[in-house]
Amino acid sequence: MKKKLTLEEGLNILKEGITKAMMILDGYPTSALFTCEEYMKLYDCVYDMCVQHPPYEYCADLYEIFKKALEESITSKVMPALKDKTHIYLLYELWNMWTKYKVMAKCLGGFFLYLDRHFVEDRKAVSLSDLSICCFDDLVCSELYPKILEAAISLINQDRDDNSVCRDLLKNVSTFFVEIGRGKMHYYENFEMAVLASTANYYNHLVPEWLLHYSSADYILKAEYCLSQEKERASQFLHQPSVEKLLLVVHEQLLGETASKLHEKQRAECGDGSFPYQEVLSGCEGLNLGEGSSRA
Repeated sequence: MKKKLTLEEGLNILKEGITKAMMILDGYPTSALFTCEEYMKLYDCVYDMCVQHPPYEYCADLYEIFKKALEESITSKVMPALKDKTHIYLLYELWNMWTKYKVMAKCLGGFFLYLDRHFVEDRKAVSLSDLSICCFDDLVCSELYPKILEAAISLINQDRDDNSVCRDLLKNVSTFFVEIGRGKMHYYENFEMAVLASTANYYNHLVPEWLLHYSSADYILKAEYCLSQEKERASQFLHQPSVEKLLLVVHEQLLGETASKLHEKQRAECGDGSFPYQEVLSGCEGLNLGEGSSRA
């Protein structure tokens, strides 16, 4: 008859595996840390502790051990790596740590897999996969989300000014906001709102300068160029509905709210106002604001 594992005995077996799994956050590949035999030993340990008869059935304890392992990995390795980072360096390190954390959480989840098949379903608990995301959200996003959002908006504005090659990073940040929401889009939607607000502010500050220094026709060409650039840029890191909203914001800032001022400028340039205002705006007739967009 197989000897019953006590909680202490099982934890002693699991501790080594948990410690090794955390090394994934230091850059070690899973294949370099575990042999198939070692991995199965850890899985079997959890399995045995789940199927033993009371008082040796430890599903609830193992669930907490898994959760504490995730929390410890974040507080001991993830947060120290992110804590002092700002701007683009924070975004790079966030994606780096999030990518490695997901691998580590999947590795740990493999040890504790039987909990998903038994305890989680019976107790209506959060799945191991969702729990790993919840821990990251609670311990990282709750503290650093404002800094992450600020850094992302700053990077977008930097891209507008110097056409930097960081759009892959912006795509990663956008993906992170979706993944950390576990199917709910609140982080991404907050990101979208911040992008739209900063875009409106960015162009609101440019309009007076452009009206002062450019002819009405050149202003229209400038607006058309900006819309084209915004579409190309945003399409690389925003979902299509967000791209359409952004283009509408840019159009409104550059051509909607300035319509009367452009009209006045055109009349001043033409002297007798012989050219109709509609002709000044003809350069905008073919602008593509994205499928499904509406200027109404």
